[in-house]
Amino acid sequence: MEMFAVDDDVAQWELALLPLRGVARLPVLLPLAWHLRQRDGARAEAFAAEALALLPQTRLDADACSLISARLHLVQGEARWLHGRLDEAAALAAQALAAAQALDDPAGCGDAHWLQAWIAVDRGEHRRCDEELALCAEAARGAGDQERLAVAEGASARWAVLHDPRAAAARWGVHFARKTERLSLAAATWISDYMGLTASQANDFGAAASHYIHCYESALETGQLRAAIIAATNIGEDFCILNDLHSALEWMQCALDLARPTGWPRSIGACLMHTADTMRRLGRMDAADELLREALAILAPVSGARSYAIALQYLGDLSLDRSQHSSALEAFLRLQGRAEVLNQPDFLSVARRGQAHALSCLGRAQEALDTALDAVHLAAEEGNAHHHIAALRVLALIHSQHALPPPQGMTALNPPLHYLHQALHVAATVDGYIVPGDLYEALAHEYARAAHYEQAYEMALAASAARERTHSQEATNRAIAMQVHHQTEHARAEGHHHRELAASEARRAEVLQQTSATLERLSAIGQEVTTHLDAGAVFRVLNRHVHALLAANTFVIYLCDPDGARLSRAFGVEDGLSLPENSLPLDHPTAYSVRCLLERREIYLENTAHLQHPVAAVTPGTQVSVSALFVPLLAGERVLGVMTVQAMHANAYGERERLIFRTLCAYGAIALDNAHAYRQLKDAQSQLVSQEKLAALGSLMAGVAHELNTPIGNSLLIASTLEHKTAELEVALNGPGLRRSELAAYIGDARKASELVMRGLHSAADLVNSFKQVAVDRTTEQRRNFNLHQVTHEIVATMMNRIRASNHSIAFEVPQLLALDSYPGPFGQVITNLINNALLHAFEGRENGRMRLEASTPLEGRVQICFSDDGDGIAPEHLNRIFDPFFTTKLGQGGSGLGLSISYNIVTSLLGGQIAVSSSGAGTAFTLDLPLTAPAHDPERAASIY
Repeated sequence: MEMFAVDDDVAQWELALLPLRGVARLPVLLPLAWHLRQRDGARAEAFAAEALALLPQTRLDADACSLISARLHLVQGEARWLHGRLDEAAALAAQALAAAQALDDPAGCGDAHWLQAWIAVDRGEHRRCDEELALCAEAARGAGDQERLAVAEGASARWAVLHDPRAAAARWGVHFARKTERLSLAAATWISDYMGLTASQANDFGAAASHYIHCYESALETGQLRAAIIAATNIGEDFCILNDLHSALEWMQCALDLARPTGWPRSIGACLMHTADTMRRLGRMDAADELLREALAILAPVSGARSYAIALQYLGDLSLDRSQHSSALEAFLRLQGRAEVLNQPDFLSVARRGQAHALSCLGRAQEALDTALDAVHLAAEEGNAHHHIAALRVLALIHSQHALPPPQGMTALNPPLHYLHQALHVAATVDGYIVPGDLYEALAHEYARAAHYEQAYEMALAASAARERTHSQEATNRAIAMQVHHQTEHARAEGHHHRELAASEARRAEVLQQTSATLERLSAIGQEVTTHLDAGAVFRVLNRHVHALLAANTFVIYLCDPDGARLSRAFGVEDGLSLPENSLPLDHPTAYSVRCLLERREIYLENTAHLQHPVAAVTPGTQVSVSALFVPLLAGERVLGVMTVQAMHANAYGERERLIFRTLCAYGAIALDNAHAYRQLKDAQSQLVSQEKLAALGSLMAGVAHELNTPIGNSLLIASTLEHKTAELEVALNGPGLRRSELAAYIGDARKASELVMRGLHSAADLVNSFKQVAVDRTTEQRRNFNLHQVTHEIVATMMNRIRASNHSIAFEVPQLLALDSYPGPFGQVITNLINNALLHAFEGRENGRMRLEASTPLEGRVQICFSDDGDGIAPEHLNRIFDPFFTTKLGQGGSGLGLSISYNIVTSLLGGQIAVSSSGAGTAFTLDLPLTAPAHDPERAASIY
């Protein structure tokens, strides 16, 4: 699995998940939870929990389940890390790492080390961070994963810059320069971050902002939201230094807008503190102080992080600007403590310099002097010219405020001049560094105090020239800022475009989800409606779901009378009360239900108040409805009636509601047609079996009417054709004369028609007899003791003529003295069906097929009967469906699809046993496991079918 994915891939997974249910969701839940971990942490955790709950229901082996669990634990661990729950995050990361190591999953190991590295960062354990990132890179190399390797190297380089900029540039600069053209977006995030930080350290803030913008764009695209937030704050910092404070605040606000919805303390706190520092530079001290206090409170759970140290530095600088020297001293002391833990010398130098400044203003001269000297030493070791110059200027400030012994080796007129000249010397060693005018002004001021006016004048002129250069540099900075601002605007436009696309995709996904949920619900309703074979039950189910899904003050179902002359209200409900029966003639001039029936189309009345004939005129006894929808009940080409739903407000039924009602009407038409066919079948059976009480049949399938329609419909078509031919023959006979060839053709057609009619009617008769077998008759089947060998012999004997005619053979081996107390008739039906099934399906295109019937008693009180053949076997895709009613691969070739389903019902219901099947290319075997004594049955209750 990739470490990071782009937004388009995530959108595809989102859409793929919508129609899935149950265990089928797991293959999509896993990547979706992983790649949503920073995009939408709450949903990622929910998906991870759902996936973990589904794992025990899968057929995956233990190792695969363990790997999936480890990946999901990383999702949960990252969520806890981002929310500052570092101990919980570390425990989950360690658990995932142990599982990945045990199963030799280098990608999983690398991702666990990656998470542990960032947990270490937020704890302030930067050496541990470096170690974990090195292990992450090593795991990526082992997996041959170049993207993970580049990501780990980019993050390592980023932190190396903060430890030692020169060493980091020497090690990583050329290395990344060779990779820039083939970087993935995920890797570009971290390498751009490294390049931005490197440029900032080199005072190239325009280049730094450009690199950070690339970092921001790629981070957003790949779902690295925390990196995008950090990049946005860094861009704001660079614009602030370039004196484009408006753009700086815009980027700070952008970062804050990304961070606040997440609830991540480190990200929100970092955004607040950088915004506060920009406010300080703008002179808005109170606003800056408020933001900094909030930032420190939010960052408290991750006080070991570098962000917390930066917030302390900003608080110290703000306190100095506000002359709150005690607060400044406290802030810089706390910063020193964090700097020592972090092992980052830039913070330590800033902390000591700030302490020296505060101590001097508090009148603690000697402490201030010692601390400032320490700051100078640290800055010199660090090689940071800015920090070095700033520390020397603090030394000058201390000596100007207090009478202290001069430094050793002083050649200047006084200590302030000594340290200011040292600062000037350090500035001269930095290529491209423009000495600020206020440094020359400080020198001029000190020379004037010492009454050396000539040197004071020279320094004043130098200050003026420095200001000119500074103005030139500021102009350059503004030009750079404008260029970067243009890039920013471009990035913002691109970002807006992507957000619009994402929002559009989210809206489309929501519509698809709603549609999918509606279709799923309608599908379930359809199954419920069509399982009923009683019209009253169908009416009640439709009424319940119409009222649940639609605005329905009135719901009515009209059905055509048998004579086809009227529409009768078969069911009606208004405000929860039943409506009386009524009927409408089909020549009614204003009834919309009649019009809907005759025109066979949907009629929707948005607002009946404006109609000449309101709905109340054609629905006697009902309220005056404002909206009404009429839909015909169509079963194929036949119109059964009309369904109408009505509401008391206008425009009640939009396109979605009309789709729902049309679907319910379609299900209702099928169910009512099935109920009518079922009622006709019951009437036919009542006529066939007089004076005997039949047990109630189970729910016959919706395919009954269709199966009978085919042979009977064909017979009717052929009979009508024969009738037409006969009329033509009569015309010819009564006309000019009948030729012998015409009579011969008629006789030939009549013979063929008769054969087809007889074949169709025989097929229909066979289907009726098969349907009678579906619900096993528990009241008339004779139960008795019988010898299994004798009954089996009789069954095989009755089938031998057909077996021999097919050039196949059968052998049976049944113990002579095996007796059963059961139902020999239904048992014989099962064996006959198995033999017929083998003759029809097993030996296609070949002769000399062999069948075998065996019986044994492996357990006391039970008999196992095995019927096998050496035929072609059953296709794997059909094996799970062979017992389904009406399933056959020989439709129209002698197969009805009922033989095995009837056999299954007899074995599992009446005989009280089980039937199993196994098949391969060498043949098929059916195994019946039956009790020697069949279970007792309630003669008043019909057999349960399926």
